[in-house]
This record gives sequence, C-alpha cells and structure tokens, in this order.
Amino acid sequence: MSEDRLSTPLVEMEWDRLLSTKRFGQEDYHNPAQQDRTEFQRDYDRLIFSAPFRRLQNKTQVFPLPGNIFVHNRLTHSLEVSCVGRSLGSKVSRSLATKYNVGAEALMQNIGDIVSAGCLAHDMGNPPFGHSGEKAISSYFSEGNGLPLKQKYGITDSQWNDIINFEGNANAFRLLTHQFGGHRPGGFVMTYSTLASIVKYPYKSDYIAGAKKTKFGFFQSEKDDYVKIADELGILRKNDYKYARHPLVYLVEAADDICYEIMDIEDAHKLRLLSTEEAKQLLLNFFPEDKQEHRRATMAKVADVNENIAYLRSCVVGVLVDECSRVFIENEDKILRGTFEGSLIGAVSERVKAAYEQCEKVSFKQIYRSQAVLDIEIAGYNIIYTLIDKLVQAVFQPTKAYSRELLLRVPEQYEMEVDSPYGKIQAVLDYVSSMTDIYALDLYQKITGMSLPNL
Repeated sequence: MSEDRLSTPLVEMEWDRLLSTKRFGQEDYHNPAQQDRTEFQRDYDRLIFSAPFRRLQNKTQVFPLPGNIFVHNRLTHSLEVSCVGRSLGSKVSRSLATKYNVGAEALMQNIGDIVSAGCLAHDMGNPPFGHSGEKAISSYFSEGNGLPLKQKYGITDSQWNDIINFEGNANAFRLLTHQFGGHRPGGFVMTYSTLASIVKYPYKSDYIAGAKKTKFGFFQSEKDDYVKIADELGILRKNDYKYARHPLVYLVEAADDICYEIMDIEDAHKLRLLSTEEAKQLLLNFFPEDKQEHRRATMAKVADVNENIAYLRSCVVGVLVDECSRVFIENEDKILRGTFEGSLIGAVSERVKAAYEQCEKVSFKQIYRSQAVLDIEIAGYNIIYTLIDKLVQAVFQPTKAYSRELLLRVPEQYEMEVDSPYGKIQAVLDYVSSMTDIYALDLYQKITGMSLPNL
C-alpha cells in the first residue's frame, strides 16, 4: 500500500479495505489470492483451541461458580455471543452483498465469520471474578499499596493511566497481539479484521484521564500495533491514537448486549432470583399483544417452566438480531463515516428498546445487587488485590528470599524480569488476569498460608 494512500485523510471507510485476511505478525507471508474464504474461520478455530479461551470455563460471568445449578460462565457466554454474532453478521452481509452486487467470492460474504471470531475473543482479557477483578487491579494502584510506585519508579502519566484504569477490552487486544515469552511474534497471529472487530473503544487511556468514562481500547505497549492495523484497514483517524470504530465492532457489541442481558434473566430465574411470572413478563414485553398471546398459547403446551423461559429467550434473541441488523443497515453510511453515536441496541424500535431497558433495571436491582453476586465480588476483590500485592513486591524486590520463591511459581511466558517498571507491572497483570477463579483462589490460599499442598 502506498504512503500516499495512508496519508490522505479519509472521509469514509471502505469495505474493500476494512475486510482483510492479512495476519498480524505474518504480514510478509500475506497472499490475498490464497484461500481468502477460510482465513476468518481459521481465526475462529485458533481461538477455540487456545488455552486462554478454555480457561474462560472457570471465570465468573455474573453468578458465583461453581454451583448446584448450572449458570453461564465466561466460556458459555462467549460461545453464545459468537452464535448470535454469526447471525447478525450473516444478515448484514446478505444485505450488503445485495446492495453492492457482490458475488460469493467477495470477502463481504465472510462478515458472519469475522464477527463470530471477534465475539469469541471479546472477553478473553477479563481477569478472574468478573468486574470486581478489574476494580481490584485498578484500585490497588490508584488508592492502595501500589500508589507510590508511579513516583518511586518514574512511570509516565500515560503508562500510569493504563494501570489505574485496567481494562479487560484493552487486555484482550494485548493477549491476542503481544509476543509472550517463548511464543511467536504476533501473538495469536489473527487477521487484521478480526483484531479490529474487538476494539470497542479505539483510543488510548490518555483520553479517559479525568473523564467519567473508564473504557479504552489498547495499552501504551500496543498502541502502535493498533495504529498499524487501523491504518491498513482504512479506519478513520480522529486524533492522535484515537480512531472511529471498525464497523463490525457494532455487531460484536450488539451480540454481547443481547446475550448478557437476556441470558442473565434466564439464569436469575433458575436461581429463583426472579419468579417464573416475572421472567416471562420481562421477555413477553418484547412482543406486541397479538404475538404475546401466541407465545402464551405455545407455552401452555409445555409443562416445564424452564423450557418455557428458554423458548421465550430464543424468540427474544431472534427479535433483537433482526432489530440490530436493521439498525446497522439503515445507518451504514453514518457508521462508515464514523458519525454513528451509541450502540445498535440503543437505536432499536421503541417497544423493543423499552423492554430491553426494563430488563436492565430489573437486572441491576434484583440480580447484580443480589447477595450471592455481591459476596463473590467482595471475595474476588480481596483475592485479586492480595495476589497483585504479593507479586508486585516480588518483581520490584526480586532478590529477597520470599520473592525468589514466589517468582519461581510464575510460568516463564510472563516475563517478570523485564527492565522497565511499566513492563514489570504489566507482566504481573498478564499473569493475574490469565488466572481462572479457582486457580486464583488456590494461589491466594497457598501464599497466605490458609492451605497447604498435599504432601
């Protein structure tokens, strides 16, 4: 690609650039004419077979794990988001293929595969114990024992913003692109389009310093990697290290929005945080009166209440897939110009939007603030905070006896011996964020002396 093309200010993104099979870390091997139709499926398979993806099976989604009633964890959530993402992407690709009159060989036909892969990866950077894990990491450095480190070791303002605003989304991009110890360059070596599809907040952490929003898309260590990808794909640059979203981010986000809200209602019903009638009505609200009657008649034929809720859930997911794909197509021009505001779910029809918002209100009051959820958040916060405290002390004082013993326990891929203070902290966070809930709890109990290994 010529320098002129990259330096010319873009007014609108173009699909022929946005959809690329070029792989991060293997740019020299890129051959756009070879097996283009399978590259995004390879992204999907590469994620499915990876250890970080498997570890999601023991990371909390919302409700405590494990339990005597099976509810969603990060793995089942990601798989379901991926299925919904594929449906969204396929509907959009069919509409765009008709609009632009492209054939089956065009990469536009692969949008469903790209979105599906992006959905698999979207939560891979999240630490144990859900959002309480993120809070524990951030607060350790912003108001806890890690607060003096910035001044003591001369960590820059930009690097410190990354640390005190630790973000699972940015960590997912790092996980997929960073060359960990003993691994190949390019991390997972994903296609540029799949990587861009997971960056919901395409700007560095400096843009949230002092602001109410706390989300950003990439750390200082990966900012130039994102720029490389974004410029290659022709994503609109808004400022220094700040871009418009890749259009497919909206579909990945919509799939996530659909799944976590609707599946949480189903889980809450199984855990008896919501009654059967409460759950049914929340889901029936997505339909007009005549269709509500039809749904009730169908449910009357089935005695199992869990099957009734599952039936309604599937119907609601179908409605939301149709609505979000419609919003995307109707706003394609704005999305390509980087002027579309908000999420797809926020622009659905009034009845569907009102039903979704009612689910959000009930979820916050009766689910996310329930005692079981709060208990796991409190415990998880303390576990992650303690692990970080012990490991940070060890990496900055590696010659002490206890530090040497603790660091021997860390896998070699997490390079604790790097020279820069920022790099040392990142190595600790790489390790801690990779843990499952059970692994983190087990390590916490061992290093605090609460339990001993079997001898």
